[in-house]
Amino acid sequence: MKKIILLLLAFLLPASAEIKVLKNFTLIDGSGGPAVADAAMMIDNGRIVRIGSAQRLTPPAGAQVIDLGGKFVMPGIINLHGHIGNTVDLTQNAQFYTRENIEKNLRTYAWYGVTTVLSLGTDQDLIFKIRDEQRSGRPTYTRVYTAGRGFTLKGGVGGMPSVTYNLENVAEIPKDVDALAAKKVDIVKVWVDDSLGHRPKIPFEMTKAIIENAHRKGLRVDAHIFYLDDAKQLVNAGLNALAHSVRDQPVDQELIDSMKQHGIWQSAATLTREASMFIYAKPPAFLTDPFFTRAVSPAVITTLSDPDYQKKIAADPDFPKYAGLLEMAQKNLKRLADAGIPYGMGTDTGPPGRFPGFFEQWEMELMVDAGLTPSQVIKAATKSSAEFLRAKDLGTLEVGKWADLIVLGADPRINIRNSRSIEAVYIAGNPVAR
Repeated sequence: MKKIILLLLAFLLPASAEIKVLKNFTLIDGSGGPAVADAAMMIDNGRIVRIGSAQRLTPPAGAQVIDLGGKFVMPGIINLHGHIGNTVDLTQNAQFYTRENIEKNLRTYAWYGVTTVLSLGTDQDLIFKIRDEQRSGRPTYTRVYTAGRGFTLKGGVGGMPSVTYNLENVAEIPKDVDALAAKKVDIVKVWVDDSLGHRPKIPFEMTKAIIENAHRKGLRVDAHIFYLDDAKQLVNAGLNALAHSVRDQPVDQELIDSMKQHGIWQSAATLTREASMFIYAKPPAFLTDPFFTRAVSPAVITTLSDPDYQKKIAADPDFPKYAGLLEMAQKNLKRLADAGIPYGMGTDTGPPGRFPGFFEQWEMELMVDAGLTPSQVIKAATKSSAEFLRAKDLGTLEVGKWADLIVLGADPRINIRNSRSIEAVYIAGNPVAR
């Protein structure tokens, strides 16, 4: 009888090949707490089942044991502001929105250690199929969260005519929100901006109606903003998150108090987005960096290296303003962080010139340049961003959570650029091809 029971258990229990044990590394778990040296982690069917001392954790028979030999392990990076699937090289078009291009973007994110991305407002219905496939199994490339189709004014900032809701009147909003709710979007996106006065801005009455209808359906709203006055008005109207830093002037105590009162997030500062507006007027140093070039086509390098292209960037009438906007965004991020406003990490990658994966790594560096510590930035890009997504199984390396992690050759707490020393990436315990 005992032999029969053992045979049955052999069929019913997960195969030992599904068990991985990583050992002999320093664990940076994403919580913001102290790192743990000489650690070991057991992963079963993609989830962490045990964490402890490498000397005390005994691998079960048949487990795959990976000796990391003094490396550093941190959670996968979470990007709270991306746009996937619409760009090839330096051209954006809704016709590029195919499974092949979406998966290419998600695999690129994964190579750079970005294991989750929130795609904000430029998605077509294909995204829901991909998202649901991931959530019903174990993904092998970056996890996607989505706002589906975002809202803007017809002719306004952020619109893609065949994709976004390009509003003409308030009456359209309830049915559009109902459609998003039926597809179970993870958040609702609205663009509130006038592109430095060059385009019409969505009226407040429309944005207020979007917020009210989203809340009616139990959905949160994340807004693209630029101006301090818009941020104040929207926060007071019940907005849930700011998807960019305020960039026209310093944030003031009135906004801080209102954000605290309403529990509002600075979900993303998108500092690299601001840098991308002026960085290509000269050849940026990263054009020759293999960490960048391995993920872009030769055509991109050729274009960005072209003096005529650089002159075109510098000829933008607003070009002299852009470096100052980045500086303002950094200062406002630091002030909100110091004031205790919750914040995550996001980049606005996806549109031309904003490169998935590489820009998330650069964003963390710019956050440190803004005055945050590397440990604060790591926490923002992992634990805090998962909290914003309400993704209870992600963001930190703890028992019961998915094994979404990065193996690094150097300590990112000492220098945030060490987050680029990637030696392996795992998503749900599956190694990412590198």
